[in-house]
Amino acid sequence: MQRQGQNSYKKYAKKQEEKEMRSEERYPGYWEDVRLTGIVPSPRQIAHQKMEYFGFIHFTVNTFTGKEWGSGEESPSLFHPEKLDAGQWAETAAKGGMTGLILTCKHHDGFCLWPSAYTEHSVKNSPYKEGKGDIVKELSQACREQGLQFGVYLSPWDRNHPAYGTGKPYDDYYVNQLTELLTNYGEIFTVWLDGACGEGQNGKKQVYDWERYYEVVRRLQPGANIFGCGPDVRWCGNEAGDTRPSEWSVVAAGLADAEKVAADSQQEDNEQFREKKISSTAQNLGGRDVLKEEKKLIWYPAEVDVSIRPGWFYHEEENDRVRSFENLKEIYLKSVGGNCTLLLNIPPDKDGLIREEDRKSVFLLGDFIRESFRVNLAEKAEMTVLPSADCEGKDGRVLLEPGDSTWFRNPDGQRELQITFRWEEECRLTYLVVQEAIAFSQRVEQFEVCILEEDGSWKPNASGTTIGYKRIVKLGGMRTKGIRFTVTDARVAPVLAFIGVF
Repeated sequence: MQRQGQNSYKKYAKKQEEKEMRSEERYPGYWEDVRLTGIVPSPRQIAHQKMEYFGFIHFTVNTFTGKEWGSGEESPSLFHPEKLDAGQWAETAAKGGMTGLILTCKHHDGFCLWPSAYTEHSVKNSPYKEGKGDIVKELSQACREQGLQFGVYLSPWDRNHPAYGTGKPYDDYYVNQLTELLTNYGEIFTVWLDGACGEGQNGKKQVYDWERYYEVVRRLQPGANIFGCGPDVRWCGNEAGDTRPSEWSVVAAGLADAEKVAADSQQEDNEQFREKKISSTAQNLGGRDVLKEEKKLIWYPAEVDVSIRPGWFYHEEENDRVRSFENLKEIYLKSVGGNCTLLLNIPPDKDGLIREEDRKSVFLLGDFIRESFRVNLAEKAEMTVLPSADCEGKDGRVLLEPGDSTWFRNPDGQRELQITFRWEEECRLTYLVVQEAIAFSQRVEQFEVCILEEDGSWKPNASGTTIGYKRIVKLGGMRTKGIRFTVTDARVAPVLAFIGVF
């Protein structure tokens, strides 16, 4: 089946599900599995997942004061990055294998990196370019020159603005600034909503009008995903780069409760929190047993956000604590290779440049991504697929085409799928990459990988649960003439988009 729009996807999926419902083959929990796989992503959620790996730029007056959370009382005169080069930030991201950058346009201190018409607490009253600078504009342009997408972070908590905590007057202010960012800087791929909600100058907290904020984003940037305290992409649950072995995108609707996300995710100057792993109680968010009593389900994929340094902003004393390439590689393989997107923070220093020690690790990761997944050895192998044809008669070699414009969908009622590759000569295998066609939801529950031994037997090598948008299985560089991938359990007939051996 060739490329078609999301509406065609949905019509086709619904038609096939109706056929499957009429299938004579039944198993315990069948109807519940049909319910779970009726939840599918929006076109913007699919586009976001395909970006895979992008960067965060934390930069504000905190960079100059050494704080993680500013008080809002800092003078704009402190902000004076004499060598700021947004092109260097974008170049770092592009060479590092990233697909986009998100800028902290305004953090909790309320200082704006663009000349907002609604406050004096901004770059227009700083020494930077004698008050004529606009860092949001500079970075958005630099991103497009490098072929990167651009996203914005706008903290709802503003410790500088006097209207904070007054209700609608402050919401009006926040919406005005959000409108500036979403209308003056081209296409925005994501709006990152941080849920921090502390006291303002008057000692009061603001009750955020999340629905109003969402409406503004949908109206002005309909293709943008809203992260965190929003309906499109969820926080993975930690800031240490830790991931779940089974990451489901179909979860209970309650996980999108913005106030709960805010309470769980915000910690000031707490390195211990930023390195905290996912708790055992939060390991399974989308299993059959977890969701069977849930009345409302949503497609809500996870994003892993982590900083290359202990802090989110630059601190000189952390120059020798930059994450190594090996550490970043493991985070990448577990996040992007575990049905998540990866957001890596690379904070510029006081000069306005990303440090060379940070760039070195990022560049090595980019080289690793490009080189490791460049040649698909499966294209040169003898390929056998059981069942031999999908529900439309296509053979398994359609799975060798990168992307999601084609797919292999098991015939109705067949939940197991086996794919075997054999080579005439031994090959060194490092990674197996498998992707589901997530427009048809997330279906695979269990899979296993076996390696062909010299005596002709198949030896189990790896196993796992979820696949989702992408699963990367580490094979360890072994040499063999054959590898076999088997879906041993799926909620309903699995639909794969791609398989590759590297």
